[in-house]
Amino acid sequence: MPRAGLDRATVVDLALAVVDDGGSTGFSDLTLAAVAARAGVAVPSLYKHVAGLPALRREVALVCIEEYDAALRSVRADHSGADLVPAMARAIRDVARRSPGRYQAVQGAAWVHDPDAHAVREASVRVVDRIADAVAALGIPDDRRIDAVRAVRAAVHGFVVLELDGGFGMPDDVDTSFDFLVTGLVGGLERLSVR
Repeated sequence: MPRAGLDRATVVDLALAVVDDGGSTGFSDLTLAAVAARAGVAVPSLYKHVAGLPALRREVALVCIEEYDAALRSVRADHSGADLVPAMARAIRDVARRSPGRYQAVQGAAWVHDPDAHAVREASVRVVDRIADAVAALGIPDDRRIDAVRAVRAAVHGFVVLELDGGFGMPDDVDTSFDFLVTGLVGGLERLSVR
């Protein structure tokens, strides 16, 4: 008999708490044992609510990607044109700094080959499409748009991961460095513009 109050949504919430507490490796370190400990049940009891760790990881990743997408949607509602890429870059960094484990869940690529991850792939495509729309607002030609999206994602992600891992130990202001990166990135993309 399932524990009172324990259902699929609660198990996912408990897994998200494990991810949150794990910092920048929270998602990769997610285990059923950690979730079961939080729930106060034995690991087999979780199988009444989720079909194992891969299924739970998909559920957690979907929640995290949808939250990430909501942050990018919010930026789109408040910014346009050349302001959109820098605003999205700041939003991505804010999400990562606020919830590094959830940010890690968004970045996974294992879903491409997982036949059960259809919803995760669809949500991921929406996120990339939002970034592509921001890049398009800079006037990037269609034939270079994928390159530009990859450049934005790689530059921002690289900075964020280095920052989260403590890779910027010099005393200079990290916010200034991030702004420098984004300004240079946008300037480079604008040189490719068809305007």
